[in-house]
Amino acid sequence: MKTLRISLVSVLLAMGLSTVLSGKVNKHKPWIETSYHGVISENTDTVLLDPPLVALDKDAPVPFAGEICAFKIHGQDAPFEAVVLNKTSGIGLLQAKSPIDCEAQKEYTFIVQAYDCGSGPSGSGWKKSHKAVVHIQVNDVNEFPPAFREPVYRAAVTEGKIYDSILQVEATDQDCSPQYSQICNYDIVTPDTPFAIDRNGNIRNTEKLSYDRQQQYTVMVTALDCGQKRATENALVHIDIKPVCKPGWQGWNKRVDYEPGTGSKQLCPKMHLETCDEPLSSVRATVELQTSHIGKGCDRETYSEKSLQKLCGASSGSTDLLPAPSASTNWTASLLTDSGRDSDLIFRFDGRQAAKIPDRVVPQNLTDQFTIATWMKHGPSPGLRAEKETLLCNSDKTEMNRHHYALYVHNCRLVFLLRRDFTQVDTFRPAEFHWKLDQICDKEWHYYVINVEFPVVTLYVDGVTYEPYLVTDDWPIHPSQIDVQLTVGACWQGGEVTKPRFTQYFRGSLSGLTIRPGKIESQKVISCLQACKEGLDINSLESLGRGIKFHFNPAQSILVMEGDDLENVNVALKKVSYINSRQFPTPGIRRLRISTSVQCFGEDTCIWIPDIEAVVMVLQPSEPRITLTGTERVTRPASDLRGPAGLPLFQDLHIISRVTKNDAPARSRAHRPGVLEEIIHNLDYCDVLVLGEELKPGLESLQVNRSSLLGKHLDATNSTSGISIYGVDSMSNYEQVVRQVRYLHWRGAELSERKFRLSCSELNGRYTSNEFNLEVSVLHSSEAEGHVNHMAVPPQYLQAVHHPIMAHSQSSAHNSAIPSAATVVIVMCITTLVVIVVLGIYRVHVAHQRSSDGGDRTAEGGVDWSNSALNITVNPMESFEEPQAAADEEEEEEEEEEEDEEDEDELDDDITSAESEDSDDEEAAVPRGPRGDKSQRQWDASTLPY
Repeated sequence: MKTLRISLVSVLLAMGLSTVLSGKVNKHKPWIETSYHGVISENTDTVLLDPPLVALDKDAPVPFAGEICAFKIHGQDAPFEAVVLNKTSGIGLLQAKSPIDCEAQKEYTFIVQAYDCGSGPSGSGWKKSHKAVVHIQVNDVNEFPPAFREPVYRAAVTEGKIYDSILQVEATDQDCSPQYSQICNYDIVTPDTPFAIDRNGNIRNTEKLSYDRQQQYTVMVTALDCGQKRATENALVHIDIKPVCKPGWQGWNKRVDYEPGTGSKQLCPKMHLETCDEPLSSVRATVELQTSHIGKGCDRETYSEKSLQKLCGASSGSTDLLPAPSASTNWTASLLTDSGRDSDLIFRFDGRQAAKIPDRVVPQNLTDQFTIATWMKHGPSPGLRAEKETLLCNSDKTEMNRHHYALYVHNCRLVFLLRRDFTQVDTFRPAEFHWKLDQICDKEWHYYVINVEFPVVTLYVDGVTYEPYLVTDDWPIHPSQIDVQLTVGACWQGGEVTKPRFTQYFRGSLSGLTIRPGKIESQKVISCLQACKEGLDINSLESLGRGIKFHFNPAQSILVMEGDDLENVNVALKKVSYINSRQFPTPGIRRLRISTSVQCFGEDTCIWIPDIEAVVMVLQPSEPRITLTGTERVTRPASDLRGPAGLPLFQDLHIISRVTKNDAPARSRAHRPGVLEEIIHNLDYCDVLVLGEELKPGLESLQVNRSSLLGKHLDATNSTSGISIYGVDSMSNYEQVVRQVRYLHWRGAELSERKFRLSCSELNGRYTSNEFNLEVSVLHSSEAEGHVNHMAVPPQYLQAVHHPIMAHSQSSAHNSAIPSAATVVIVMCITTLVVIVVLGIYRVHVAHQRSSDGGDRTAEGGVDWSNSALNITVNPMESFEEPQAAADEEEEEEEEEEEDEEDEDELDDDITSAESEDSDDEEAAVPRGPRGDKSQRQWDASTLPY
């Protein structure tokens, strides 16, 4: 029992001792460095630490207590682990759990602690070290090549300059480290280009570029990172070369072709103003159409002055002081004339020519109201002291040198002198009216009209009213018996000189100088007489941009546009167009000038816009062919010529005009080239001329009923040479009036035939018709007259067929029948005449009547002719041999007749002269009706003057 107690005590002591000893064995914590720095290459798991991972324990070499069993890492999602390589030495290893990606995370920071093995194998009583900070840096690997941000780059440069940088290309690299993620160099792959690139990607040109040599360059560029890894795809660079930027209008046409009849045509539909990026505050553009070389300043109607006045509704009674030279207007024959463009009649005065107006032409009484009008082109006078240049002057013809009225130019001033005659009170009255205008000496055509309503005088220049800036008074002229002389181009000095002569010569050009006494013209008529038929126009005024202001001059040859928005100005200028309303405009060039002024926000450095010049080419219009058709031969009895109505000459006249479509425009290409196309236009005169001897006044005349002129712009004048119908009117109206022209002859028995020629004109002779000749044959026998009268009774029947071919066939058939009857009649008349001579004077009339009756039966084979209207049906296909045979037979009978007449002259002288006169023969042959006695002759005489 005692032993047991001793053993138990021993055991208890041993146990307590061991407990005490064990607590004393693991009394120290492991020790590690306070911080570690490590490096790991991406895509690997080994970390190189500095210092190495080693844990020490002061309990060593005590087993377990002095050994290191583990390293633990504390950190959120740290992809690392630490392992103990040797427990005794405490050496550890830090490694990645999986390959590290630098692009995902470049560095890591976490905590590591070391643990000893404790007191025994169970590991109880272990101790841990302090916390050490571990900083791991991930080393990059150059695994990604550079890549450009844009696959294609574009730039534009102006020629002739060296640029430091045209554009910059940029490439990137996905590697994480500066060594491999940075682009260290750029290279141009394309060889032989005038460009270079620096390491920052800036491309510059190495020489001056020329737009004419090359307008665009294409360059390939590559990039290298600092690891010299090259980009797998190159960048494409386009560099456009622009010409040197010059402010001005671009996109305009140097030539614009205008086809007549197309209306309004845009001049520059693609035009725009280049400002070279200079901001503008306002733009003012002036478009000028230069037409001074066309006619009288522009394309106007070129009808005669009389026709234009009739067309514009001018008052009648004007006197043309500068008409075209002719037999009746020979005072202009000595003046110099320009070959009138487009039939314009222009007189040029060089300081040595003048014309005296015949007294028969000069208006004798101007009254207090009259009008003087003229076209004038005048320039500055040479010399410092310019002399007066007289356009029109009415002065004393002899003895004295008084100017009654005159129009002259002096020092580029227009002066009108009007000295009134002394009437009741001898007082000062307005006598000289002065105007100072730029138009007087600008060497351009202008239309001047002076309206006098004494004492008020008004001047119109191109339709614009101007009041005199100076009016001077003078004494009236005392009446005298001295004749006056009206002159053009100078003033006549008939008195106070040794030899009468012209003075104050005019230097310039005149046209259409007229004076109209008793009336003044309205502004509407004046505007019509000088109106231009061509000019500038604006298409679609309502579509102009806001803020655009525009203004036309009266002739619409100058257009001014202004705006503060450049885009709106560009749109407005694109709408400017040219228009010519004439059906047959004057072909040729019209010059166009556009001048521009701009205002910039920076007043010191404002750009200058150069003027542009272009041409509008008015193409040649298709020339009309005016054709006159109708019956060319008319045979009528003498009684028809002396009747109240006379003989209508052109009853079946047709006026047709056609043009040949050779160069057809796009809109009419359906027509074949060369096809004739009928058109409608106006005419300005038709003349009926007498061929051969002139008309004998009091014996024959050409007339037209005034009623046929009513409601038309037509008038008519006649003379011994023929009749002229003039005025601007339609072809249909001319056709109607010409059909009313009638020929009268009061002694038709003395006439065998008359020939007439008809011709018509458009634009004062610019286009003329064919010359239509008409031959009128006169029948003298009763048989022939009866035969012809039956055919001529119903004129409606002859006019029923209007087709030209049918009308020609019909007239040919009629004419073929008439000569055959006339031949028989002539033979019978000759036979009768011989019988009369043989039987004697007593039985002349009886034998003549019997032979006439027998002639009717012989000529017509017993056919009984009635007095009713005879309807004849003519075959258009009838042969033309019969008229020829009849004509041959007629020639033979005429020869026999001449022989008989010679025999007749040798017969008995008892035949009285009255019985041998043609008038007695005609009275015997013509059926007796109302005699053409005094009443008839009085009516003819009354109609003769017209």
